Amino acid sequence: MTADDVCRFLDLMQDLGIHVWLDGGWAVDACLGSQTRHHADLDIALEKRDLAAVVDALRGRGYTDVPRDDTQPWNFVLGDQAGHEVDFHVIEVAEDGRGIYGPAERGEFYPAAALTGTGTVNDRTVDCISPEWLVKFHTGYQLDAKDRADVSALCERFGIALPNE
Repeated sequence: MTADDVCRFLDLMQDLGIHVWLDGGWAVDACLGSQTRHHADLDIALEKRDLAAVVDALRGRGYTDVPRDDTQPWNFVLGDQAGHEVDFHVIEVAEDGRGIYGPAERGEFYPAAALTGTGTVNDRTVDCISPEWLVKFHTGYQLDAKDRADVSALCERFGIALPNE
């Protein structure tokens, strides 16, 4: 997914009146203000109430399910023949601003502060996961080289303490 692909996707969301937050690698690059690496997909967080409209719009553009071992109704990928992939992270925003991720009994959520980030893609202002939370979300598992580079760049740019791991 190129920066132009991301902007085309965001144009579609704007046309549909749907708010999304960039997550994952594109959120990192949006916070940093420039593309730092190649991205195989576009991770987005969006509200469950908007899910059907986004899926219908992408299916109408040739997107189909991308099989994965961890596919769930709240986390799945759609891709097209050109190799564009959108990784959905479906949330329900609670009264306190948290984004409940999956069934509430799972206890997973985006803290309200995580949904306050802004950045730029091709000089376009975008909403994204905040830098502090992007760093926190990159802990608790084995990081690869791109994860380490993302975390290091965010910590350096935003004065965030580098996690021990």
